[in-house]
Amino acid sequence: MAQKVTVALEDDLTGGPDETVRFAFEGTGYEIDLNAKNVAAFHKQLAPYVEHARKAGRAQSRRSGRTAANRQRSGDIRAWAKEHGLAVSERGRIPAGIVEQYQAAGNGR
Repeated sequence: MAQKVTVALEDDLTGGPDETVRFAFEGTGYEIDLNAKNVAAFHKQLAPYVEHARKAGRAQSRRSGRTAANRQRSGDIRAWAKEHGLAVSERGRIPAGIVEQYQAAGNGR
């Protein structure tokens, strides 16, 4: 037997058929389901602000790039793990448990 699931969105303010409106305020993204009347009211209320605003670019990634020292440390941990019979892949993230064992053995400080 097949199962059919239907999702019906309703206006979060007044109920009824709607569309999802996405927006951000003070760095936090939001979604709200609004019917056509409330979508128009939402756009009308924001229009003066949007008219004078500038588009912001995407937030910069906080992820730092890999450095030569990081690569060297990873290589050292992998070599140590293999010498001690621990399974570790040639690429990718080194499991935290292996890093902890490496440090507990007096390495990498």
